[in-house]
Amino acid sequence: MLQGRPVAVLGGVRIPFCRQNTAYADVGNLGMGVRTLGALVEKFGLHGQVLGEVAFGAVIKHPFDWNLAREATLSSGLSPLTPGITLQRACGTSLDSIITVANKIAAGQIEVGIGGGSDTTSDVPIVYGQALRRRLLEAARAKTTRDRLAAFKGFHFRELKPEFPGVAEPRTGKSMGDHCEDMAKEWNISRDSQDELAVASHHKLAAAYERGFFDDLVVSFRGVARDNNLRPDTSIEKLATLKPAFDKTSGRGTLTAGNSTPLTDGAAACLVASEEWAAKHGHEVLCRIRDTQVAAVDFVHGEGLLMAPTIAVPEMLARNGLTLQDFDLYEIHEAFAAQVLCTLRAWESEDYCRNRLGLDAPLGRIDPAKLNINGSSLATGHPFAATGARIVATAAKELQQRGGGRCLVSICTAGGMGVVAILER
Repeated sequence: MLQGRPVAVLGGVRIPFCRQNTAYADVGNLGMGVRTLGALVEKFGLHGQVLGEVAFGAVIKHPFDWNLAREATLSSGLSPLTPGITLQRACGTSLDSIITVANKIAAGQIEVGIGGGSDTTSDVPIVYGQALRRRLLEAARAKTTRDRLAAFKGFHFRELKPEFPGVAEPRTGKSMGDHCEDMAKEWNISRDSQDELAVASHHKLAAAYERGFFDDLVVSFRGVARDNNLRPDTSIEKLATLKPAFDKTSGRGTLTAGNSTPLTDGAAACLVASEEWAAKHGHEVLCRIRDTQVAAVDFVHGEGLLMAPTIAVPEMLARNGLTLQDFDLYEIHEAFAAQVLCTLRAWESEDYCRNRLGLDAPLGRIDPAKLNINGSSLATGHPFAATGARIVATAAKELQQRGGGRCLVSICTAGGMGVVAILER
């Protein structure tokens, strides 16, 4: 459990998430971050105020984004005396950013702060290969024109071939989708069940938009008012026509473009504070952060890349004296439909829970009616560093509208890690 003072989530905001190379193709992390932080400042009347911390991150970023959190803060409308720290833990970045601020509040170091993230897969850093980089550095160190020219002796035009950011795991060379295909095969996750989960995510997100749930959570940007990955009219029949996206040769591939998240641009942020600060400034506490946990798996030697939440959750539950069924809501990030289903199946497996988690019995089954009830990443899209804040803001509002309850948040990340949390009201 978080030690020290209770930490309150006061709310959040995000811009609509957009597919790669669409509405935000020329914006970049800073532009999306400024729009999002500015909207949060406007929502809570924070103009000119000094906050204890803005923790904000990005996964895919340019070298000039090295101080992204501070730069976005300086353009947000907050006092320029507000510090900012730039963080990154792959897909768990903005949940980790929120946790960073929450821990400082719990410890009494600060009273209020913002956690969030921004990510683009459209405006990516493109660099030259190592050979040309070495030549350029050698030329920069040279004292004379002759030495500068000498640095390019033996130059070949193939050295101009650019290198693009990769999504493959450095230690395996496999993409996240390839790893998730392995997981789906290991846990016998069917194509039909994946497509069903994906369709449900789109339909739930569309319904939430229609009933106005996101009216104060999503602010328009670049002429976009809703996530442009959302497909309200998608169906099992339509998804069934798609071919496997990763395992294209074995005849056993089940992950497709329809049941996997697309590359996405977007940003999201949440305001968290002590209860005393919230009361003093007239803000309602939507929920409290009860506890958080991170874990990792040895995916290099065979464990499922995206299975770390299966370990983090029971560790957190044990510390809090809770069972998996003691929740009213479950917000499980949908990197892939298969990854969600593997996680749920692992918690139901006596063998896995006994031999991998060291438990006496399976964690058990959750009520599917409580899972991602307002849609999730398969429908919204997944800007890596923004997803955690999107989930926390969504869950906090849902708990507030219900008048109480408890939510389990679970996010898997690249590198075989997982970040999880308990929210309650």
